Amino acid sequence: MDGRALAAASVTVLLWASSFIAIRSSAAHFGPGALAFGRLAVASVVLSGLLLIRRGGFPPRKAWPGILASGVLWFGAYTVALNRGEQIVDAGTASLIVNVGPILMALLGGWLLKEGFPPKLMAGVAVSFAGAVVVGLSTSGGGGSSLLGVLLCLFAAVVYAVGVVVQKPALKHATPMQVTTFGALAGALVCLPFAGQLVSQVSRAPTSATLQMVYLGVFPTALAFTTWAYAISRTTAGKMGATTYAVPVLVVFMSWLFLGEVPGWLTLLGGLLCLSGVAVSRMRGNVKAQAPEDARGSRAAAEPDASAESAR
Repeated sequence: MDGRALAAASVTVLLWASSFIAIRSSAAHFGPGALAFGRLAVASVVLSGLLLIRRGGFPPRKAWPGILASGVLWFGAYTVALNRGEQIVDAGTASLIVNVGPILMALLGGWLLKEGFPPKLMAGVAVSFAGAVVVGLSTSGGGGSSLLGVLLCLFAAVVYAVGVVVQKPALKHATPMQVTTFGALAGALVCLPFAGQLVSQVSRAPTSATLQMVYLGVFPTALAFTTWAYAISRTTAGKMGATTYAVPVLVVFMSWLFLGEVPGWLTLLGGLLCLSGVAVSRMRGNVKAQAPEDARGSRAAAEPDASAESAR
């Protein structure tokens, strides 16, 4: 992963982590569908304006299947399911279950996108998942989570993984801005039946909850999904999925910072495992690029170039 892709992925992870806090805070005032529609409507307005300013135009025909599928599944179904899930389970448990998604993402990417199953990527996934389990268990309030909440978050993880994998081919034909903008519009259309509920609830909700919904639309959706699309267009779905294991660590830190919840040593240990797994998964390219050059000379030196090109 090059420096620009890594920076974009870091922005995405930070903003997605903050979305767990904002959802948790505003869920008491908005229904899951209403919050999803408000978030996606705000994101659609912001992204459409930016696309018009930059004269981005419409995506080519070949990109539309991936855009529409990711919009319906990832932007729409995922957002509604996660909103409802976070009304029932705490943020730590929700982030744990949603982080099953990158495992499915790596497997689907290796199978459907022919990205393969590099040993270090799979080792990183295993280490990071172990860390996510530790973080989730340490913040789950004794394991009394509702079965319905767990199933909703698991469903969110599945549609999240499938949405990422179907989005990846669209980025071969369209720009990240186009894919994100029209994906958000597709998700907003799916959630349009909740528009009436949103109008009713906005009139009763406190200003802070409405501002949190706007924040969700501008930053964790419009900005973060764009930086995600940019980053994943420059690397593999499996490797990008592994970076999201840092999200539970940031969720715990933000919960402590904004909600006054102090993480325990077990939570910190799980966070270290999450970040260690991300580091292991990212070591793959560097190791392949350096070791063969010393061992086999110029012939092996050409192999990482081909690998990097295929990853793009």
